[in-house]
Amino acid sequence: MAVDTALLTLDPADPELSVLQVRRTDGPGWALPGTFLHPGERLADAVERSLRTKADVRGLRPRQLRVYDDPARDSRGWVLSVAHVEVVPIRRLDSRRPRDTRLVPVARPGRLGFGHAEIIARAAQEVRDRYADRPDPDHLLGRQFTLGELHRVHQAVAGRPLQRDGFRRLMKPLLCPTGHLVTRTGGRPAELFRRVSNP
Repeated sequence: MAVDTALLTLDPADPELSVLQVRRTDGPGWALPGTFLHPGERLADAVERSLRTKADVRGLRPRQLRVYDDPARDSRGWVLSVAHVEVVPIRRLDSRRPRDTRLVPVARPGRLGFGHAEIIARAAQEVRDRYADRPDPDHLLGRQFTLGELHRVHQAVAGRPLQRDGFRRLMKPLLCPTGHLVTRTGGRPAELFRRVSNP
């Protein structure tokens, strides 16, 4: 029994949903951070251990995504993997990310073994479903943001353009204006919003 984790994020400089990969130690190439369970170990503890030891990422509790049980998924034998997913702001990764890790767009994950490309695709879809009608539920943005910033994040997660007016109509009832304006890029001031606590 194993665990694998799709840790997703957005790079503001290149707004595209990306996944963290680690260099394999038992062969060439890259993989999702994962590990075999130790005797008596809980799934959540194995996930936490794999993220800590392979990617130096701490303090996360990824949610379960799906069990992968294809007998041909691992050349070492029949290995069941419980896949997990978590979305984090890139600042949680950049400050301490080891050199033997990389961020890769979910749409172009590269050649991966162990069914990891399928796990990444399912994780990305699960996140897109969550973002379809909720304003940045994983808090990739801070507590306050403009509608333009929220639109850019949702487009990056969706992996496609989102019609601006329809997006605003969908999200505005779920947001609360702060009463403050901000100028981010030298353009016109934009209103700051925050998420409604219990929409």
